[in-house]
Amino acid sequence: MMLEILFALMAYLLGSIPNAIWIGRRFYGVDVREHGSGNAGATNVFRVLGKVPGSIVLILDVLKGYMAVRLVDVMNWLWPRLKGVNVLGWEGLHDSDYVMFSVMFGALSVVGHLLPVFSKFKGGKGVATLFGMIIALNPAVAGLALLVFVVVNILSGYVSLGSLMAGLSIPVLFIHVFGQYDLSIQVFSIAVAVLIVFTHRKNIKRLMSGEETKSRILVKKSK
Repeated sequence: MMLEILFALMAYLLGSIPNAIWIGRRFYGVDVREHGSGNAGATNVFRVLGKVPGSIVLILDVLKGYMAVRLVDVMNWLWPRLKGVNVLGWEGLHDSDYVMFSVMFGALSVVGHLLPVFSKFKGGKGVATLFGMIIALNPAVAGLALLVFVVVNILSGYVSLGSLMAGLSIPVLFIHVFGQYDLSIQVFSIAVAVLIVFTHRKNIKRLMSGEETKSRILVKKSK
């Protein structure tokens, strides 16, 4: 049990790394939480500091979620060596346990991004870290969700609306398109949709009132 707790803590701490805050302060002398939407995430870095730092933060935040899920492989390798199991006869975690720990570690990294211990528990919305987690769980689901985000962002001009639609597509893709009926995946995918709506509740209000800022990530602004 101690091994599982240790890796769960590692996943949370990995997610807690506040890339947006540290990069903004270190290289630009700016705390992104004091500008734009006030959010410590990649979207606000794009808005406040530009595409280069925004892209860097985005990639790093995605990697947090991806690497957190991959911690299960490290734990799977260590398990027999630390618990006295016959290594030669070890076939690894059962499929359901492997999926469960993968989801657990990924989810804890997202919690870390939302409530980072390194920045007084005030983080971003977790979309990029969540996306990295989904890449590790099912790259095809991640690719299709990204396609939903890009299409909605280009058509509407809103990053937040793209994120919302992509998040709501996750349970549909996991369960109905790819037929992944493992309980851990079902609970996770439905929780994703709920989490995305919850963390974007202010954006939803601004969208409904017409006050949300437009930003097409892949389309250059006309001069």
